[in-house]
Amino acid sequence: MKQTLKSTLLILLALVFIVALVSCNTVEKEGLWENATYRKDMEFGKGAKTVVVEVKAADQLVTFTVKTDKDTVGAALLEHGLIAGEEGPYGLYIKVVNGITADYDVDQSYWAFYVNGEYAMSGIELTEITEGTTYGLEYTK
Repeated sequence: MKQTLKSTLLILLALVFIVALVSCNTVEKEGLWENATYRKDMEFGKGAKTVVVEVKAADQLVTFTVKTDKDTVGAALLEHGLIAGEEGPYGLYIKVVNGITADYDVDQSYWAFYVNGEYAMSGIELTEITEGTTYGLEYTK
């Protein structure tokens, strides 16, 4: 009887611990998207060029399709207020994507920029739009 009670208490304790871990993870994920401007796939603009951008943060993904007449990915996203940042020694330092802020100085988070799934070799404001290419911005910490 005593052994059964101990086993039952250990199982209950383990379940409470698992629920607590899952809850903490959900709060962190929801916290990032709490200030997001858009939480679903969206289309913007009416230009001749098409830019497809996947924004990923905390295991959530939203895809933006932007029609633009701009020449670079950065200019197209800035045109529609999808990104914001500040000029740094290496070009535009993106701090906000879709309303979600990443600030390395605060918590070592930043927005990584990808071209067809590979880490970009140039900044977003210098990357020319290429039809059929998928660009990515990923919250990284």
